[in-house]
Amino acid sequence: MDPFQAKMIAAATGSTLTALTMTPFDLVKTRLQTQPTQTRPLFPRPPPNTCSRPLAGEVVCIWDHGVFKTERVNGFYDAVKHVWKAEGLRGLWKGVGTTLVIGVPSSTAYILTYDHLLHSVFPAFFHQESPLLPLFAGVAARGTISTIASPLELIRTNLQSTPVSAKHPHTLRSVLTSIRSLVQKRGMFYLWRGLAPTLWRDVTFSGYYWASYEAWKRAFARRGHEGAWIAFVSGAISGTSAALLTSPFDVLKTRRQAMIMSSTTGHFTGTIPLLLKIIRTEGTSALFAGLSPRIAKIAPACGIMISCYEGIGRYLIQKP
Repeated sequence: MDPFQAKMIAAATGSTLTALTMTPFDLVKTRLQTQPTQTRPLFPRPPPNTCSRPLAGEVVCIWDHGVFKTERVNGFYDAVKHVWKAEGLRGLWKGVGTTLVIGVPSSTAYILTYDHLLHSVFPAFFHQESPLLPLFAGVAARGTISTIASPLELIRTNLQSTPVSAKHPHTLRSVLTSIRSLVQKRGMFYLWRGLAPTLWRDVTFSGYYWASYEAWKRAFARRGHEGAWIAFVSGAISGTSAALLTSPFDVLKTRRQAMIMSSTTGHFTGTIPLLLKIIRTEGTSALFAGLSPRIAKIAPACGIMISCYEGIGRYLIQKP
């Protein structure tokens, strides 16, 4: 098979598997990152049909038989259990269709762009063994794809985020209606609001991830270990460390995109003002909200994606 076609099929397969298996992690992470805050304990318990984050601990907002309420959780897996119990299996996979529409084309384009830059463009500027080669290839690939896909990411984030109230649940139709209204009022470029923190997160993540991945893969190769499972391990390790590094950027990106269509945005629409507001009102720990589900998603997601790309791609290329 033609190498490009083989790589495209491998990338699309990895993207699809990742989107189908990792959506629940992404949904819980987004819910935890977009909980409304309550600066003062006005109520010992939240009033009926509302959701607010207490001063300490984590909560997740769920729909329980038509009632919108807060559930106190002890970490990520407890949050999954609460959402599953109240909203069922479909609740954990909310937004999976949008994730497939966004994730498969963008991830496929991203990894193919990175591969082309790594092997055909940047070798003219960097030595083949230089760690700067995968770093700059990853930065350029992710920056390009994230900018193009930013409006679709805005849709996905708002679809999975915590609704402002029980009277306005997030559905694909309601989110698209809100976006259409925003475009009519503020113009097409408003769909790229939140791009700055997205680039801070994705570009930083991508550059670090690919530099780390290629370094780990070469280290294993020197010891005689190669193959799809080495790609999985290298990808998982690199993805986990990159997720830790970029968690504050992920929170800023999720919060800002969730606030764009919210009436509570106020004057804190800029990235830096939002960062300062979060630190002042919620503390620096809020910048790491949803870290557990993010790592729980990214480690296997990176492993699945890169092992499929290298394993399936190599198999299809060699197949007569």
